[in-house]
Amino acid sequence: MRLQQAAAQVYIPDGAPERAALSRTTDLCIGAHQDDIEIMAYAPIVQCYGSAERWFAGVVITDGGGSPRSGIYADYTNEDMMRARAEEQKMAAGLGKYGAQFLLAWPSGQVKRPDNHDLIGELRDIILACAPETLYTHNLADKHDTHVAVALQVIRALKLIPKELRPKSVVSMEVWRGLDWLCDGDKAVFDTGAHPNLAATLLGVYDSQIAGGKRYDLATIGRRLANATFFASHDVDETDSCAFGLDITALIEQDMEPGTFIEGYIQKFIDEVRERVGKLS
Repeated sequence: MRLQQAAAQVYIPDGAPERAALSRTTDLCIGAHQDDIEIMAYAPIVQCYGSAERWFAGVVITDGGGSPRSGIYADYTNEDMMRARAEEQKMAAGLGKYGAQFLLAWPSGQVKRPDNHDLIGELRDIILACAPETLYTHNLADKHDTHVAVALQVIRALKLIPKELRPKSVVSMEVWRGLDWLCDGDKAVFDTGAHPNLAATLLGVYDSQIAGGKRYDLATIGRRLANATFFASHDVDETDSCAFGLDITALIEQDMEPGTFIEGYIQKFIDEVRERVGKLS
C-alpha cells in the first residue's frame, strides 16, 4: 500500500504478505499517537491475541515528534523522538501479536486540518484494505485536540466508503477524557480483565512517555479498575477491569453532524442529573 508520508511504514509482526495481513483484520483501531491504541483498545487486542479467527490491526496517525521529554530523553531531537516512539509502537504490535501496524507519520498540525484530503483518502484506503468488522477510534468528547481531530478525520473517511463496505460497527473510546459520565444505557462496556500481564506489558513498552513523567501505564490500569468497580452501584462486579466506549455507527450511517451527535449524549447526562436531584430535593 502506498502511504503519503516519506517516513510512513506498515509493520507486519509475523511477516505475512501485506495484502493477506490486512485482509484478515477483524478489529481495526485508528489512534492519534503511539500508545493511544494500547490505552483505548486493549479489549479487542486481547480478544484477538492468540486467536486464529480474529486479527487486530492498528493505525497511528501522528509522527510523535512533539512529545514532551525528560531524563534520558531530554536531549532527543524531534527526529530522535519520532524514531523512538515508532520503535515502541512496533514493539507493542509484536508483543500483542497484531496482524498489522500502520505508522502514518503525519505532523500533528496537518492532522487537525479538516481539508486534509490526502489524509482522509489514506484512511479510506486503509479501512477498505483491512475491511474490519469493528473500527475503534477516539471519542468526540475527548479533551485532546488531536484526538478529536483524528475522530473527525475517521468519520470523514468512512463517509467516503460505500455503506455496504463500511465496518459493521464504529466505536469511540476513552483516552484523555473517560466516558464514565455517559448514562449507563449508552455505555459500550469492554472487559479488559484478561491477561493482566499482557495489559501491563503493552503499556510498559512506552518508556519514552513513562520516563518523561507521565505514568500512562498506571493511570490506564487504574481507570479500568475504577470503571469496573463504580459501574453498577447495586450489583456485584462482573469483571474487575473494563473500558467504556460509545457506539457512533449511527453518526456515520445517518450522516449526522458530529457536534450535534455528541451534544445529544451530554444533554442526556444533564437530564439524568437534573431528574435525580429533583426527585430527592
